Amino acid sequence: MPHYPRIVPAVTQIPSGFTFSPLAQKLAKHKGPLFPLHVGDTWMEPFEGGRMENLLSLEHDGLHRYTAPRGIREVIETVAAKVVAENKIPCTKDSVIMTAGATGALASAIGATISEGDEVLILSPFWPLIRNIVRTFRGTPVEVPFYDRIVCDCPPANKISTADEALAAVQAKYTPRTAAIYVSTPNNPTGAVLSEEILQALASWASAKNLWIFSDEVYEYLAYTKPHISIARFAPERTLTAFSFSKTYGMAGNRAGYLVGPQVIMDAILKVSTHLIYSAPTAGQIAGMRAIQSGGAWLDRARAQYQEIGDEMADLLSLPRPEGSTFLFFDASPHLDDRGIGGFLEDCLEDGVVLTPGSSCGAGYENWVRLCYTCVAPDATREGVRRLASRMEAG
Repeated sequence: MPHYPRIVPAVTQIPSGFTFSPLAQKLAKHKGPLFPLHVGDTWMEPFEGGRMENLLSLEHDGLHRYTAPRGIREVIETVAAKVVAENKIPCTKDSVIMTAGATGALASAIGATISEGDEVLILSPFWPLIRNIVRTFRGTPVEVPFYDRIVCDCPPANKISTADEALAAVQAKYTPRTAAIYVSTPNNPTGAVLSEEILQALASWASAKNLWIFSDEVYEYLAYTKPHISIARFAPERTLTAFSFSKTYGMAGNRAGYLVGPQVIMDAILKVSTHLIYSAPTAGQIAGMRAIQSGGAWLDRARAQYQEIGDEMADLLSLPRPEGSTFLFFDASPHLDDRGIGGFLEDCLEDGVVLTPGSSCGAGYENWVRLCYTCVAPDATREGVRRLASRMEAG
């Protein structure tokens, strides 16, 4: 048998399929209708004017060429103006880097700020990729049970309702090796939208501990029950905020987003981004700029439809209505037999319903599942969730 060169141990420990690999083969062989509620995406096409077919080479010189590693100047200026006006974050063109989605933004930020062995506090449950992005750059993810304690049913002693309770949660996981904290609001997967009180407290605590703050604000425009607030308003000197056009404007395939942070660190982050991707997709940047400029009416309609279907699906499953994002996250323990969560997911797949196992979103959520209610059209979502509800009632 050949003897291959070494693969980095930190990478070999990363699962090859981060959400659904255990059932991938059965999924491929499934006969009949499928309801893929495991993917965080939208059934809606982007607004007219922001689609790929709307971008013409004659109108955009260099549409099929590289851009500068930082991004297209006009796009950066548009983004900076939006960040100042809407997010209330101090921002100039030197505070922005266009990236390959929020994934590229967070990877570049972590690559420039986290050394081997540094610990990153990750408020959980979390977006499935973030844990292994930290590991890829040799950092140590430290999970902090958090969002479900805000929006889900739990014992009063475990509930997070105040800033003091939020600080107690992060302080319990802090060590001298802690270098940063990752915050996501609106949260994937729980839909929690953090209050101004909690965000201010986390920002002050991070400042006192001299930590970086990685703020994931992919769902910034999908806050339904309370306003979205950027934590960088309270600690702009240490916050690196990742934004994306993917979920907000139905442009996930364009792979375009942006990172905003203090100028003192952005040149270092640009070095990492340049050597990871060189530059963000040219057409994606232009489409994103058009979205900021002209996509508001489309976004208003999309947000209203997302909230309507999210509320309806939560009611059907007897779950709390989501505060934001495009997900429902719940404990399936009452519906499990001796086969555990794997058996439950297999049974759901037999019904054509595909869900994300909660273990992808953090330790301690092995019996939970995530459901995206915007990935397929509303009628298909309704049918998939009806099948799920029937399966849960049968269990």
